[in-house]
Order: sequence, then C-alpha cells, then structure tokens
Amino acid sequence: MTTTDPAFADLLARGELTVRGRIRDASNAALYCTVAHEGREATCVYKPVAGERPLWDFPDGNLARREVAAYEVSEATGWGLVPPTVLRDGPYGEGMCQLWIEVAPEAELLALVDGEEPEPGWRAIGFAEVGEGRTALLVHADDGRLRRLAVLDAVINNADRKGGHLLPTADGRLYGIDHGVTFNTENKLRTLLWGWAGEPLTGEAVDVLKGLRAALEPSGALTGTLTPLLTPAEVEATRARVDELLESGRHPEPGGEWPAIPWPPV
Repeated sequence: MTTTDPAFADLLARGELTVRGRIRDASNAALYCTVAHEGREATCVYKPVAGERPLWDFPDGNLARREVAAYEVSEATGWGLVPPTVLRDGPYGEGMCQLWIEVAPEAELLALVDGEEPEPGWRAIGFAEVGEGRTALLVHADDGRLRRLAVLDAVINNADRKGGHLLPTADGRLYGIDHGVTFNTENKLRTLLWGWAGEPLTGEAVDVLKGLRAALEPSGALTGTLTPLLTPAEVEATRARVDELLESGRHPEPGGEWPAIPWPPV
C-alpha cells in the first residue's frame, strides 16, 4: 500500500492499537504505536483526547477532531497533503490516530541565510535573531508542494504551521502534520509559508478551491463529513474562507491582529 491508499484509513480505524512509546517533544500527549488488522500492520501516532492541554482560544477536548477534519479537507482537494487520519477509541480513550511518515532527512525546505534577499529557488519569510545581535533571513523553498500546503492552511485556518510540521518523503511527497489548532472562526492563520503572500493563486489552486466550495454547500459531501467533527459556525467559516480566496484570487497576506509567524519556527 502507498500512504495515499484508502486502505490505510481502514487499517487505522479497525486495527488493534498497541502503544510502543511516547513522543517526548509533542505539546500534547502523542504516542508512537503500531496498528494491526488481518495480516496488515503499520506504525502510527495516537493522540488521546485525555492528553490534550486546554487552550484559551479553542474548546477543550476537540483537537483530535480538528486533526481529522484537516485530513478530510486535504482529501477533498485531491492533493493528499495530510497523512491518513481517523478518530477512534484507543488504550487511553478516544483520540486521533494518524499514519506515521518516514522523513527524508536530506530534504531541505527551510533555511537561515545571510543577506536581505533570498537566492533563486527560495522565498523570504522574514528576519530572525540568531544570537549576539545578529539577524538572518528565514526562507522556505519555492516548492509547488509547499504552495499547495499554503493554500490548504488558508482554508483550514492553521494557527501553527511550523517547520517541524513539514514531512518530505523519499518518494517526493510532502505531508503536513499537527493540525489540532485549525478551523477557528476567527482569523488565526500563523505559518512559515508566507513566501507567496499577495501573489495570484495558481490555476490549479483556483480549480481545487472551486471544487471545495461545491463540496461545502449545505448539502455537499464535505459538509456532511465535517459536521460531526466541527461546529456549524466552524463549517460556515471554512466555507467563507474558500469564498474569500476565490474572490481575491490571491494568497492571503499576514494580518495585524495576530502573530503571523509561529515561534519557535521549528
């Protein structure tokens, strides 16, 4: 099976979940697991709702559902930017279960460079202090996969797109993870992927957004999928963000009411 095979979602949902360890650097409880069913086995991440830390701007106990909702929107785009993710019961209660992705360590998507302008093939994010009064330019790759992810983040209102949430693989795919703080009804877009801010959306992105808009009609398939995962106001806000992107025809720009870049950026 490839990571985009729908059978992975079935395996994650139906398989026997066995905890193998804990991911220490996660902000919420994140457990490294295996899941097995009818001779198939995979590694995955299980984040129980019971291990979610309360946040002042998101309701308690529903970060797992937002992770699943992000996967469902990604699937609706056809881009496959989020690993297979399901909501299921586990050893510590209900939680999110997501396929583990092996990262290609040699892939370079972010960098700190000297100078005031990025080199060809890179996009500027902003300046960062790197110690002893020295600043460097933070850049991300001018990569079509990242550009698609920037569009997805704008749709789901991702408040935490850090570098560590970007997973390039050896077969050339790119995945984004950690989507618990998404779908807020207020504008909270906070990301490293500002390199295309204000630029026209690609024709491909416009076509994808039109498809999402149709699927987000009150009787649309995506609305039906998101309804058990989000509040009606959050589904409506998602529909409105797609409308705004289609109306402007451009990548969003940072707003002044919310920090535009997550910190630390990794």
